[in-house]
Amino acid sequence: MTVHFVGAGPGAADLITVRGLRLIESARVCLYAGAIVPHELLDAAPADARLVDTADLTLDEIVAEFRAAHDAGLDVVRLHSGDTSFYSAVGEQIRRLAALGIPYDITPGVPAFAAASAALGRELTLPGVGQTVVLTRVSNNSTAMPPGEDLATLGHSGALLVLHLAVRETARIVAELTPLYGTDCPVAVVARASRPDELVVRGRLADLEALVRDNGVKAVAVIMIGRVLEDSAPGFCESHLYSPERVRSAAGT
Repeated sequence: MTVHFVGAGPGAADLITVRGLRLIESARVCLYAGAIVPHELLDAAPADARLVDTADLTLDEIVAEFRAAHDAGLDVVRLHSGDTSFYSAVGEQIRRLAALGIPYDITPGVPAFAAASAALGRELTLPGVGQTVVLTRVSNNSTAMPPGEDLATLGHSGALLVLHLAVRETARIVAELTPLYGTDCPVAVVARASRPDELVVRGRLADLEALVRDNGVKAVAVIMIGRVLEDSAPGFCESHLYSPERVRSAAGT
């Protein structure tokens, strides 16, 4: 018996990995994250599979489901939205499984920021402009951020910031980042990336509050702030990877 943690992707059901879909198709028990996991994926589970919505469950209750399946010798798929590597609460679950001696593995998924980048039609790292992406969040009704991971500290890098769980904190974001990025810094807000009701809005840091408010963005969104979002980013050059100056072997490797 194994607990398979599977990233369900950012919203579109067909953005799950082939491996993830095959695991669902053979799962005897499937725990999924309520409204943020596409229900079409649940249709792929066996007709007699136990489906458990974890939206209103505590960690103890989720672990109890794992233990019951383990005792019955049933494989479990634990579906999480986006990718499992960050903001998924997988870490605390696998710590419990390790303590119980229950085996598990992890299948990654397409993260929300990647889907947002696709929606924008952008590469998030441009030669000569920016080569670093900072994935972070803003503490609101959630676990406090560790010391040194506040926006003002992270913003000193000048890197592209991708903020999750932050649409209710736009006034704070503008106040803390304006001294570092400037009022004219490009921003983008992508809500429900890859879904039929996807929304993409662009503007400047000074306008961020209005962009979120006037477009009714309330949740399931990422905010991106950085110069790589500029239509004609100053300093953008072609990469060395495909440059004729790059030394290549006869085989082209």
